[in-house]
Formats: sequence, structure tokens, C-alpha cells
Amino acid sequence: MSDRINRFLGDTPARVIVKLILVSLVVGVVMHAFNWSPYDILWGVRDFFFQLWNMGFSAIARFADYLLLGAAVVIPAFILLRIVSYRR
Repeated sequence: MSDRINRFLGDTPARVIVKLILVSLVVGVVMHAFNWSPYDILWGVRDFFFQLWNMGFSAIARFADYLLLGAAVVIPAFILLRIVSYRR
């Protein structure tokens, strides 16, 4: 039983607890330094999805524009490299 718990946790329970305490302390200090709260993170995620939803099809159009712009450079370069390597 103890071996299964250690395998699940990745270490002994006492070591895992100590590691979690240290990481929680560091994360708490960083969040306090930036004046963040857990609610700020949740609201940021929520706002991200709302903005994504509100952009709607303009996001897809922008993605297609970037794809075509990159393909205008990459595809001719690929074909040129294939032609040059074909001669060898």
C-alpha cells in the first residue's frame, strides 16, 4: 500500500508535503509582489474566453491571413530547396 502511495505521489508523503509548502510559499510571495489574487486569475481566464467568443469569425479570418502570408514565403522556398536537392 505504501509503495503505491509513494509511486502515485512521486515521493514519500512527508517530502511531498514539504515541497508543496515551499512551492506554495514562493507562489504566494510572487502573487503578493504582483498584487494578484486567485480571483484575478479566474477573471483573466474568463475574460480571455469572452474576448475569444466576441472576436468570432474575425479571429478565423486573421488566422487565415497569417497562414496565407506565411505560405507565400514557405512554399516557394520549399519547392526551390526540393529542386536543388533533386539534382544531387
